[in-house]
Amino acid sequence: MSEITPDMTPDEKRAMKRRMKSAARLYAVQALFQMEAAGQTVDKVQVEFETHRFGMVTEEGEFSEANVDVFRSLLESAVNNQARIDQLTDRALVAKWPLGRIDPTLRALFRAAGGELIDSATPPKVVITEFVDVARAFFPDGKEGGFVNAVLDHMAREAKPEAF
Repeated sequence: MSEITPDMTPDEKRAMKRRMKSAARLYAVQALFQMEAAGQTVDKVQVEFETHRFGMVTEEGEFSEANVDVFRSLLESAVNNQARIDQLTDRALVAKWPLGRIDPTLRALFRAAGGELIDSATPPKVVITEFVDVARAFFPDGKEGGFVNAVLDHMAREAKPEAF
C-alpha cells in the first residue's frame, strides 16, 4: 500500500504521511546527486522523479510514493540556497575535509537537509533524525550515520540557534 485511502484509520494515515515525507527526503538526495553527477537541471530531474520514480515497480519491489510538495520544496530550497548551505556545511566539516572532498551522495544529503533546515518549520532535531536515516539507507554498513548526525547538528545550531 503506497497511498492514503479513505478506509485507513487516523493512525495509519499519519504513518503513511510520515513515510511519504521520508521518501521525499530520500528522493531529494537522489535527485540532487543526479543533478550534480549528470549536469542536469532541477526541472528535468524533478519531472523524471515525479513521473517515473515515485511508486515505480521493479523486479526488486515497489518504490515508495513520496510527498510531492516536500520533494519540490527540498529541491527548490537546496538549489536556491546552495551557496549558503555549502558554507554551513563547510563550517561544520574539519578543515582537511572541505565539502568538495566528501562523497557526492553526502554532499547531496547535506544540501537537501540544509534546505529543509533553512526553509521549513520542521524542528531541526526531526530534520537531523530523518537525514541520518537517509544516510543509513545509502551507507548501511558504514559510519556515515554518525558523521551526518554531527555535521547536521552543527549546521542546525548555526542555522536555527533559537531551536536549541
